[in-house]
Amino acid sequence: MRSFWSDPYLWIHLAGLAALPLFLDLCLVGFAMGNPLLPPWLEGVIVASAGMAPILWMQWQRPFYIFSLPGLALQPESLSNVQRQLLSLFKSQQNRAGAIVGAITVFFLVSWANRAAAIAAEVSPWATQNHLTGLLLAILGSLGLSLFLQVPISVFLVMLHRDDEVVAAPIYPLPQIRQEFSLIGLRVRQLLPPLERAAVGQSATAPATSGLPSSGSREVDKTPPPRLFPSNSEASTDVTKITKTVRESTTTEPSDIWDEVELETFEPEISISEGTLPDESSILDEGAADSEL
Repeated sequence: MRSFWSDPYLWIHLAGLAALPLFLDLCLVGFAMGNPLLPPWLEGVIVASAGMAPILWMQWQRPFYIFSLPGLALQPESLSNVQRQLLSLFKSQQNRAGAIVGAITVFFLVSWANRAAAIAAEVSPWATQNHLTGLLLAILGSLGLSLFLQVPISVFLVMLHRDDEVVAAPIYPLPQIRQEFSLIGLRVRQLLPPLERAAVGQSATAPATSGLPSSGSREVDKTPPPRLFPSNSEASTDVTKITKTVRESTTTEPSDIWDEVELETFEPEISISEGTLPDESSILDEGAADSEL
């Protein structure tokens, strides 16, 4: 895709081709009104010439100023250098030849509508109206056909150029734009919102800070979205805390409830009767007898 194709005015006027069936129907309805005043072929030539001649002269001498909308025109001082280079291409010989082709096409379309008027008169609700009024409507339809065909043709021929050809085209001088182009409508400084376009012949590179909000824009909420699951670092931290808590609980002293319990110490009482203990003298006698043996 060529870089200058991003200009919206090119596509707006190229879309004018969609209006051709409406103006062709207007010609058909006009020819079908009333009875012919002149030979049908002569009426066709008059209507086709009256419609295509003014637009052909305009495209040949002062081409249509495409940076405009119905009733409004962008001031030449508001044009960029690329747009002024495009104006130079509209003044080329190629576009003048395209205007001639468009005029010939309009002539054949009007001639077809003139021949089909006899069939359209049978179903048209305005077939009984004044034929002179019908011819005026047919001329208006021919004018619309010529305008909405020749302007898109010139736009299409300009869009066929390459980027290097647009770069090589001279920048059209501002003082000559009003004199050599047909500026129709009120002059305004801006019609459509400005679009960021890459320079012709160069690839557009987005700046590294393009994602940051500008000073005049609204502050972006920097709060991170809530996470459903903890991250690996958070999970390991939780496990460490749980392990530390378990270790401290196992090494701590018993709770205070155990301090209230009185530990009973059992001291065994040995009661030995006097009769059960051997006499000391008898023990000594037994030891002496053993030594003699």
